[in-house]
Amino acid sequence: MSSPLLAAEGPGRYPSAMKSPSRPPAPDLGRDAYERVKAAIRNGTLPPGLRLTEAELVTQLGISRTPIRQALTRLETEGLVSHEPRRGVVVSRPDHQQVIELYALREVLEGTAARFAAQHASEAELDALTRLLEEEAAALDRPGALSPINERLHTLLHRASHNRYLLRALAQLTDTMTLLPTMLDSPERARQSNAEHTVLVEALQRRDGAGAEEAMRRHLRSAQEHRIAWLLR
Repeated sequence: MSSPLLAAEGPGRYPSAMKSPSRPPAPDLGRDAYERVKAAIRNGTLPPGLRLTEAELVTQLGISRTPIRQALTRLETEGLVSHEPRRGVVVSRPDHQQVIELYALREVLEGTAARFAAQHASEAELDALTRLLEEEAAALDRPGALSPINERLHTLLHRASHNRYLLRALAQLTDTMTLLPTMLDSPERARQSNAEHTVLVEALQRRDGAGAEEAMRRHLRSAQEHRIAWLLR
């Protein structure tokens, strides 16, 4: 005997009460707040040392306190914000020892990425790296243009390593490095960096893994020297 409810719906149909209406997924406000605060830290809108308050972030982002609190907790775990006595939450300012540790890890991870890229990068990726190198050389007299080019070059090299686990580690390291100002505003460092990038890209084009890793390590040791000199001023 057929069910009256099924009969009312017609043959081959489910009852309307059993249908799952299509609804858009609820927004993840905590993740949205995290991404927006993180982006503001990365682009310098929220510079190192700036005190962050939930009330101000609520006003700026138009998001309630709970997602803001979740975002700050996650950013603190990642080291992008920290607690200072009598000030509360601030955008982190890496000290001398942290810079040493960051560059030590960066040398290992990016050196490995360079080795892997020499082995696994596609011809299209190598061509794109060459074009970025040329773009960098043409922008040496325009300091403001160099930092974005440098970031794109390193990011492309990371991706050319074709190792998802290495990419995850590099992404977190790169986020922390954004707390440090660029050194490419110095004409001397800009030209030196371009020369070091040239040696690196040439090794990649030769598919010389050991040479690419050594070129990257030398590049980062040079960058660290300039960074430490800047810290000691």
